[in-house]
Amino acid sequence: MGGAVSAGEDNDELIDNLKEAQYIRTELVEQAFRAVDRADYYLEEFKGSAYKDLAWKHGNIHLSAPCIYSEVMEALDLQPGLSFLNLGSGTGYLSSMVGLILGPFGVNHGVELHPDVIEYAKQKLDFFIRTSDSFDRFDFCEPSFVTGNCLEIAPDCSQYDRVYCGAGVRREHADYMKSLLKVGGILVMPLEEKLTKITRTGPSAWETKKILAVSFAPLVQPPRSESGKSRLVQLPPLAVRSLQDLARIAIRAAVKRVIRQEAASGSGPRTTPRLKRRRVRRRRMETIVFLDKEVFASRVSSPSEDSGGEGLEEEPQEEEEEEGPSPAAAKPEPPVNFLREKVLSLPLPDPLKCYLLYYRDK
Repeated sequence: MGGAVSAGEDNDELIDNLKEAQYIRTELVEQAFRAVDRADYYLEEFKGSAYKDLAWKHGNIHLSAPCIYSEVMEALDLQPGLSFLNLGSGTGYLSSMVGLILGPFGVNHGVELHPDVIEYAKQKLDFFIRTSDSFDRFDFCEPSFVTGNCLEIAPDCSQYDRVYCGAGVRREHADYMKSLLKVGGILVMPLEEKLTKITRTGPSAWETKKILAVSFAPLVQPPRSESGKSRLVQLPPLAVRSLQDLARIAIRAAVKRVIRQEAASGSGPRTTPRLKRRRVRRRRMETIVFLDKEVFASRVSSPSEDSGGEGLEEEPQEEEEEEGPSPAAAKPEPPVNFLREKVLSLPLPDPLKCYLLYYRDK
C-alpha cells in the first residue's frame, strides 16, 4: 500500500515528505519516526525500498506503508505511561516507535501469529537496543511479544489504554476488539476498508471516526483444536520493576537533566544540527496503489488540508548557504551520544557504568 508521498533518500527525508503531506502532524510522532530507521527492519537485500511509501512483504514478514503507520501513530494520541497492545505486531517497527513515547513506565505488548516473525522482531529489537543512539536519547518502553492468534486472547486479560490491529477486522469482531480497551482508551483498526479510530467514552459509550480508506489482509480466523476449544493467548504479565531498575531509570534521567542544563547555559556540548535538504515542491495527488493485495490508501479530506499548501515554502537562501560547500564538506558529523559520554566520565566503577548503559555497544 501507499504511494501517497514521494520516496526519500534516507529515513529523515522520508519523514520530511510525510510531514509535508500532513501525515505526520505532531512533534512526538515526528521524533519517534526519526529515531527508528525504517531500513533496519528490512532484510538486507530489500533495504533499497525502505524509504518508499509502500508496504513490504516477504514470506510472513510485513511492513505497512509509512503513511499508514504515521496516521496510526497520530490517531492513537500516545502519551508517556500509557499501556499499548499491538495486534499483529509483525517486525516490531511500530511497537519500537510507540515505546519511545510511552517511556519506562508504560506497557508495550504485541501479539503475532507467526513464530518466525516473533523471532525476527526480537532480533530487530535487540539490534535497536544495542546499537541505536535513540535508545539513550529517549526513555524506552521495551516491547514484549507473544505468539498466538489475536482473536483468541484470554478473556481475563488486562485492558489497555491504546490498541492497534494491523489486519482487516470484520464487523462481527468489532465488539471483541472494543472489549480490550479501557474507558477513555483509543482503538485504531481497519474496519470495513476504513482505518477507524474508536474512543471508549464510557462503559458502553463509543465515538467512531473514519480516518483513511484502506485495504488490509483480513485477520486469520483461529482454527479449532480437536477438543473444539480455542487456544487462549496469554498476554505478558504487568511486571513490577525492581528497585535496581528504578534506580537506573532515575540516574539516567538525572544525567539527562544535567546535560540539558549545561547545553542551555552554554557550558555543555552542543548537538550537531541536521542539515536541511533542498527539496522540490511536489503537487499532492490523491492516489490508489495496489501491491500484492496489500493496503492502498486515498487521503480523506479535512478542513486543514484546504490550506495545507501554505507555509510550506523552503528557505532558499539558507539552503544555498548550507549547500555551498562541496558534498564532502557539507556532510554532517555523526551524532554524539552525550548520555553515554557523561556516564563514562562519572567517577563510578566500570560495572556500574555498563549497567547504567544497559551493556550496549558503543
